[in-house]
Amino acid sequence: MAQQPQAQAAVRPTTTYIKGDLVLFRDVERFWLGKPGHTFIGRVERFWTHVDTGKLLYDLTELGSLSYRAGIDPDYMRPLPAADAMHDIDTAPLSEPDTGAMTPAAVAWLRQHLGQDSSALPARR
Repeated sequence: MAQQPQAQAAVRPTTTYIKGDLVLFRDVERFWLGKPGHTFIGRVERFWTHVDTGKLLYDLTELGSLSYRAGIDPDYMRPLPAADAMHDIDTAPLSEPDTGAMTPAAVAWLRQHLGQDSSALPARR
């Protein structure tokens, strides 16, 4: 007797966010319709459970325009970890004489800190 194919459950992220977290959000309707402005960086302002569906939803501030977006589905959000944002600075080739080998963010960070106090630089790894 032939076996019936097993239905596979969709795998969805189970990340939960707290107030102040930075996330990448995609407006799925705009995305599938090919409209611009479908993906943005947001800051979590609050989270709540929808009374009818029991689904956890989020309210975000879109950082580019400071607009408030309510009722965001977390299936279309991804975390933006600090380690990723700081990777270029953490791995900057500080022993290189040529700052061209560093990313603009690393150079800006170094200039800012050197302008204040050179003893504030982190220890070499």
